[in-house]
Amino acid sequence: MMISHGFKSSKKDFTFGPWNVTTAKNHIMKSKDIERLTEELNLPSLPEMLFGDNILRIQHSDGFGIEFNAIDALKRINNLDDTVQVACAQQWQESRFSEHCQEVVKPYDWTFTTDYRGTLIGEELQIKVTETTERINLEKLRAREQIVFFDEVLLFEDELHDHGVSMISVKIRVMPTSFFTLLRFFLRVDGVLIRINDTRLYHEAGQKYMLREFCTRESNIAELKSVPASLYTDPNEIAQHLTFKLRQCEKLELPEQEHDAVNEDL
Repeated sequence: MMISHGFKSSKKDFTFGPWNVTTAKNHIMKSKDIERLTEELNLPSLPEMLFGDNILRIQHSDGFGIEFNAIDALKRINNLDDTVQVACAQQWQESRFSEHCQEVVKPYDWTFTTDYRGTLIGEELQIKVTETTERINLEKLRAREQIVFFDEVLLFEDELHDHGVSMISVKIRVMPTSFFTLLRFFLRVDGVLIRINDTRLYHEAGQKYMLREFCTRESNIAELKSVPASLYTDPNEIAQHLTFKLRQCEKLELPEQEHDAVNEDL
């Protein structure tokens, strides 16, 4: 089942320390904009429900930060031959092609699988990304701490022509001493497989970096016979039953501000 949307545009801003969180929720992208974007991305089809103006942005007062948006998520679709098939996959793809897209020769991932992990922002100051062995302390996150701000933003969703669901959303919670963000891509192809790509982002006040973890979990439906089918539609429940495929940990180092260097010299 698709998420029920009220189609009421909204925008929220929340400031804590040097950081500002902005969330924006808008209407589904209009058909003329979808046609333009389809050509721009060189894809034969886009998700049925594409929220091109939805965004979650975390920005430092010095300008740098990270944001999550649907367009950049679509740019990270794996445009190679995908092994995911259903009995009517060819018929489904043909039904989604518009006439001007028939000439597209680029292989097409009809599940819209993306490994998107967010978009770094900033002009003069840039966040530096490096690999790390340091992990997000999930136990600390499980500890009860006041949540001073929370929101969730849907970026896109598609029912795969009634053969499952493909969707990506991002949510954030801000505590007095930290913030935590979860970007989740969820794919369920009925009778075939379930796949989850999670990007977790964590920052503690006073630290000069954020930690980002990207994880992929995936199982064929045949491997989930012991799991109640009622859990297949709940990403939070089914995630723990999927086979772990990949984890990549990164340190997002915050740029040094000039006033910080001055303060250290005093």
